[in-house]
Amino acid sequence: MKAVLVSVLGISVLACGVHLAAKPQAANNQKTPKASASSSAPADPGEVRFKQNCGRCHNPPDSLSPREVKAVVQHMRVRAMLSAEDERLILKYLAP
Repeated sequence: MKAVLVSVLGISVLACGVHLAAKPQAANNQKTPKASASSSAPADPGEVRFKQNCGRCHNPPDSLSPREVKAVVQHMRVRAMLSAEDERLILKYLAP
């Protein structure tokens, strides 16, 4: 059972990595579509959590369905040791 779970998780992470690697990442100085319009305005709490926990390795996805986003965030919650609150806010930010 444990081996099956590890295999499923590995395949999911691999599929996510292949999907994200297929897209060119935006330059750091370019704003992503999910970025706030004004740098002085308070950011969305989900955006803040995404930048703190996910932004070191990932840009916000542009073309994932809410279902795909949920699957990726659930898998990354385990890998990145996200809290339930982090998961909820990041999901709300990525797939409103």
